[in-house]
Formats: sequence, structure tokens, C-alpha cells
Amino acid sequence: MLRVLTLSTLYPDRVRPGFGSFVARQTQALAGQPEVEVRVVAPLGLPIPSLRRSLHRQLAELPLIETFDGLSVARPRFSTWPGPAGRGNGRRMAKVLVPFLASLRGGFPFDVIDAEFFWPDGVAAVVLGAHFGVPVSIKARGSDINHWATVPAVRRRILAAARAADGLLAVSDALAERMAAIGIDRERVTVHHTGVDSTLFHPVDRAAARAALELRSPLFVTIGTLNANKGQAIAIDALAAVPDATLILVGDGPDREKLAARAAERGLAERVRLTGQIAPAELAPLIAAADAVVQPSANEGLANVWVEALASGTPVIATAAGGIAEVLDRPAAGRIVARDPESVAAAMRAILANPPAQAAVQAAAARFSWDGNGAALAAHLERLVAQRH
Repeated sequence: MLRVLTLSTLYPDRVRPGFGSFVARQTQALAGQPEVEVRVVAPLGLPIPSLRRSLHRQLAELPLIETFDGLSVARPRFSTWPGPAGRGNGRRMAKVLVPFLASLRGGFPFDVIDAEFFWPDGVAAVVLGAHFGVPVSIKARGSDINHWATVPAVRRRILAAARAADGLLAVSDALAERMAAIGIDRERVTVHHTGVDSTLFHPVDRAAARAALELRSPLFVTIGTLNANKGQAIAIDALAAVPDATLILVGDGPDREKLAARAAERGLAERVRLTGQIAPAELAPLIAAADAVVQPSANEGLANVWVEALASGTPVIATAAGGIAEVLDRPAAGRIVARDPESVAAAMRAILANPPAQAAVQAAAARFSWDGNGAALAAHLERLVAQRH
């Protein structure tokens, strides 16, 4: 029996149902492998009470331990600080988790720690692995390397964690190369592609799906945190050159009000909708109803939404970020475009003029599955345990 402690600050909860849903799905796939038992520790980083906003107060009310989507999930709290003080988040997380895991270990003697993000999860994980004498795997997903590693103090901690870890994973070849560029040994990095739930994300009658959602064609969807990196402003500006089309922005983030104002300024308020975060079960019919998913990101690892769109028979319009070329490997899958409104709008019009067959789009996602993802992760973690012993 392989006992895995999954450590992830990216994990959904009742307050944020879509937050880190890809980590939850991967963890469920891992737990479904033969002779594997999993416990999830999803630490909540909260500022001191005087600095907490509404979201922080809601998170503080979550139970310490609960069964969430069929898995035991613990949510111990640790203190976070904004700005440069945040570089100590890994240390603060580890300090809180040592006694917490010591108690957990009495009933669940975990064999390996599976950290699902480099910062601060991976930095804390190597401290915990040394303390409890178990191997550690760290997975890079995108912003941990593309954003956090640009902060010098954080980059030093990420590089130290990479050297100390027993195994390293990356969601794409492109991200593995980026890891090498900042000083991580590329030969130690294994690419571990995401999966997709084909029972949830699959082609449907697009017209009927739009009618059920009270939407009309043309329809485009952009999914992710509302911030400059994800490029929703570019998608809004592109919409101005696609007559009668509707753009739905799924997600929440610091630019929500700014994006709503931008749509109004462009005279697009009636054609741009912001849904906030939604659960995968609500997201799936929306993706299937869309003519294309538009993702003009500056940086990515390998976005799950790319694969979910393809599995739904919906082509993707994306910029050359992260592992997009590993996903859009055929013309039917979509288009990789320059990161400007004109290029995005041209791709939107081209897909409307000549939409690819849903079956041809779906075929591009055939190599991605959660069962394959879970089996590969279990094999990786088993190797680390065997090597340690």
C-alpha cells in the first residue's frame, strides 16, 4: 500500500468551488489507483484578522478537517503577509504543519509527500520531508515558475527546494524548459500532463446547449483568474471586431471591475458577461456551447481549460504561452495567435466562418485522461519511495 500525503494550497472548497479543481481531480485519480491511499492537506494562508477581507473571513469558517468530494481534506491555517514579507510563507506553513502532520501521522503513516505547487507548497514540503524522513515530489504548474520565481528571494527558495526534492514534475515540456532556464536540472524533471473528465466534458448539440443556457451565437468563453496575465482585456477588445458575438468571462480576480468598465467603455456591456467562479459541472455545458474558448494569456504551464475545451469539441484560440503547442497539435484544435486584439479577432472570425467538426476537435484530447494521469503519478511516487528505501 502506498500512502500519499497530497499537499496543496491550490484546492477547491465550498467558498471557491473552481479553485484548483484540476488538483482535486488529479488527486481523485491518484486515490483511485490500486493499492494507493491518499490524504489531502490544503493549508489556508490567511492574513492577520485586521487585514482580512470578506473572502478571508469565509475561508476562516471552513472546517479544519472534512470529507470533500470523497476525500479526507484538512485545511490547517497559517499566517500570510503581503509584499516582501510573503517570502516567508513557506517557512510559516512548514512551522504550522510539523505538529499537525505529527498528529495525522499517528493514524496515517504517509510514505511520500506530493506537493502540488512550487510556492509555497514545495518549499514547505522539503522541510516536512526532512523532518518526517519521507521523500518529496514537487510539481510545477505555471505561475509558481513564471511569476513567483521572478521574485529573487522566492526564486532562491524555489531553487533550494528543487535541489532538496526527491522528484520533480512539470505540466508541460515548455514549463520544464522554463524551469531549466532559472537553474533547475532539466534531467530531473518529468513531464506529467493533465487529464480530462470525458464524462463531463464532451461534445453536445451546440445550438441546443445555447438554448438551454439562454445564450445565442456567436459565443466565446474565456476562463481564468481576472488579471492582466490571462488577457481578458485583449479578448474584450477583440470582441469589438466580431459583430453580434457574446463573450463570457468565467472566473474572479483583481481586475473584475476594471474589465466590466472596459466593456462598458467599448460599448460592449450587453455582449460581455462576467460569471465569477463556477464549478466544473456548470462550466462544462458552457464550454460545449461555445464556438471557441479564447485564452490570450501571457504565461501558462498547460491550462486544463485547453484540454477541457478540446474534449468538448470546442476549438481553442490561444497565444503562444506555455505548453499550448503540445495541446493544439492539429489544425482542427484551434489557432495559436499573436497577443493582440486584431490577431485574436481574426481567429474568432475565421472559426465562425469555417468551424471545425466537433469530432475532429475532440480527437485532439484523446491522449489526455485522468486515469492515465493518476497511474503515471502513482508510478512516479512509488519510484521515489523505492529509491529512498
